[in-house]
Amino acid sequence: MSEAILGTPPDAKSASVEREKPSAGTAWRHILSIAKREVSGYFASPVAYVFIVIFLLLTGFFTFMVGNFFGRGQANLLSFFVWHPWLYLFLVPAVGMRMWSEERRLGTIELLLTMPITPWQAIVGKFLASWLVLALALALTFPIVITVNYLGHPDNGVILASYAGSLLLSGAYLSVSAMTSAMTRNQVVSFILAVVLCLFLILAGWPPVTNLLTQWASPWLVETIAAFSVMTHFESIQKGVIDFRDVVFFVSVIVFCLFATSVIIRAHRAG
Repeated sequence: MSEAILGTPPDAKSASVEREKPSAGTAWRHILSIAKREVSGYFASPVAYVFIVIFLLLTGFFTFMVGNFFGRGQANLLSFFVWHPWLYLFLVPAVGMRMWSEERRLGTIELLLTMPITPWQAIVGKFLASWLVLALALALTFPIVITVNYLGHPDNGVILASYAGSLLLSGAYLSVSAMTSAMTRNQVVSFILAVVLCLFLILAGWPPVTNLLTQWASPWLVETIAAFSVMTHFESIQKGVIDFRDVVFFVSVIVFCLFATSVIIRAHRAG
């Protein structure tokens, strides 16, 4: 009796509170909506097509010409995957540089952030859309897998692991590009910053650099620096062993850079 006099019954109150909280399904619908919008934007312009064509041409050139694929006499794709950290160094920032810079330049970032979505949903949606373009380009290299299986008997488990490592590597580079893209409205500046940061992630564990560091630094310091390099973890996956620590490293880079992107966007939003 008293509950009916005072107001809404407890069940109705709890139901109203649940309606105010966005569900996980709603969040994913927002993310997929943003991702769909971004993918359409990539393929509505020459960006995706140019990237895919250049990536396929360069991987073919470095694999068969520079890597001497046929002269090696080995049924593996080492000469294919070994170039990925360097190819991604320039191609991935070229894809990711427009992610937020274009929104800021056109002034549509304010409109995007006033929609009924959270900044995190917009960030994840944009990231997944760009990562999907990179994954599509990587998947279109399947003729190389068919070729090596036709010529010999490779360990396809190692090849599959290397593809997974390459996808994680591109995701790490892309998250760095997303962060630099949120810093500036100039796409060229975003591209240069992303290349410099990704280059640092390569050189920290590149054998010529680590060999140079061993001449004046203690072994534990060299190992610590190399642990922050994508080369160390990617080369480990190339051997066919997907170590949990290597996966955690790439996922940590992605999460950290996307978190930094969120902080930068929130600062722009507050300003």
